[in-house]
Amino acid sequence: MKLLFVHQYLGALGGAEADILLTAANLRERGYDLGLLFAAETGRNPAPWHEAFSECFPLAERGKGSIVRAVLDKVRPDLIYLNSMSDLETLEALFASGVPVIRRVHDHGMYCMRGYKYNYFTRNICTRPAGLHCVFPCMAFAGRNRGGAFPVKWVSYAAKRKEIRLNRQSHRLIVYSLYQKEELVRNGFDRNRIDIHVPIRCWGTTGPVCSLSDRNLVLFAGQIIRGKGVDLLLRALARVTVRFEGLILGDGNHRADCERLCARLGLSGRVEFRGYIPHSQLKEFLLEASLLAVPSVWPEPFALIGQEAMRYGLPVVAFDAGGIREWLKDGENGFLVPWMDTVRLAARIEELLRDKALARRLGRRGMELVNAEYDASKQIDALERIFAQAARGTRNSFGEPAAPEPASFPL
Repeated sequence: MKLLFVHQYLGALGGAEADILLTAANLRERGYDLGLLFAAETGRNPAPWHEAFSECFPLAERGKGSIVRAVLDKVRPDLIYLNSMSDLETLEALFASGVPVIRRVHDHGMYCMRGYKYNYFTRNICTRPAGLHCVFPCMAFAGRNRGGAFPVKWVSYAAKRKEIRLNRQSHRLIVYSLYQKEELVRNGFDRNRIDIHVPIRCWGTTGPVCSLSDRNLVLFAGQIIRGKGVDLLLRALARVTVRFEGLILGDGNHRADCERLCARLGLSGRVEFRGYIPHSQLKEFLLEASLLAVPSVWPEPFALIGQEAMRYGLPVVAFDAGGIREWLKDGENGFLVPWMDTVRLAARIEELLRDKALARRLGRRGMELVNAEYDASKQIDALERIFAQAARGTRNSFGEPAAPEPASFPL
């Protein structure tokens, strides 16, 4: 079968890119012919992407519709696997092609004008569907313009409305969690066309296990942006009385602020910001750690880094945000802390650092869970069945106009 992956990026960046590369590598091993249509390169570890995909096609700034049609004419895919992409010209060309589209939803960007479903200033999580309240009082039409001459950019409500309507034409949608599924349903998507799949590369319960040594290494790995809550983790670590080392892996626009906060809190000698590391090197840090901290304050669609850690028997401590509670069971494979409660976060971190037997028991249970629930071979089997069913469809089954919007949905 020929598949055309469509995604904003080529190269390593975050959890979405890790998922895409893992899925592509598994499908290629099974004999699929894969192409990739992308908008930008991250510049980070592109080699595995070029190995996984037979051909990679960049989108230009202009004429995206023509490029899409030319790529489809050359590749002639049986199926389009659409990942993160918001450009309307690209989406229109894909959905007008008559090729079945399976949409993988990685985050909230498809239905949230801000993209992260929480208020940047108050950090309160949004629980409403997209609608006119996104314009007022949310004021989401004014977005940050990173790298531009002007600090603010216009975010179009009409464009977001159209993006949602176009994506409703997907043959099926794939999500990571029940939380994500309910968010899509809230935004007018058909519950019966949404599937949950989370592929993780597993190697059983006899694989390498983290040391949980007296080094007491507290690890964070991810993008250092405000929604990831690194500043709250630092405030929690400032309360920990037992000796520890903190290691922050990753980069992002909130890093400089967090480094300044780290110094003000007196943590500079105990917490190190290591910057971006390739995913292939993450294993060595996970094996050295005593726990993984996931202090996200935005509603995480799933937080794949948690399953990465559990593969090595590493317990996880996280805020209860978004879909995290679907895999992190409080007191079973780690600790689920009330949202933004840094006092409780500090207490749970210290508890695991002091009680190695408890940490080892929780970590072992996490290893068992991830192998039972998320093993990539079983998850890709299910994905293949969805692909095969979609590829047998006809133009009318996926090219028809979007269903009328329910009266309760304001877009």
